[in-house]
Amino acid sequence: MNPVPLQHFLVVGAILFALGAIGFMTRRNLIIMFLCAEMMLQGVALNLVAFARYRGNLQGQSFVLFIITVAACEAALALALILVLYKRKNSLDVSLWQELREESEEPTLDEEPLESPPETSAMPHLPPAGREPQKKREETSHV
Repeated sequence: MNPVPLQHFLVVGAILFALGAIGFMTRRNLIIMFLCAEMMLQGVALNLVAFARYRGNLQGQSFVLFIITVAACEAALALALILVLYKRKNSLDVSLWQELREESEEPTLDEEPLESPPETSAMPHLPPAGREPQKKREETSHV
């Protein structure tokens, strides 16, 4: 039985990474974007395992375990983020989330400068946690 050459593994890993990068840049759905990021991580992991097998050591496999752990954590955080964002906008289209970006100090060329202060956002303001402390009356004593 002939072993599979290293080039075959590297080509498959490169194809996975390229498809993930293209999908991440072209899709607007948050779930698809996170799946494409996972596909890019899997392409890198496949290349690391292939190089480790080719060299005959376990360094690539041990590094892939860390990559898989980070990918699982990223998937859990992404799912939580997607659920929260979907509850607010009822859509997973990325273009609807432009309001979440930080506002720059200087307006860009396509934006007009703001002459009046921006309107207050519709986000609720939370009260401080716990009870407010009782104010003590200051007693003055004249002796």
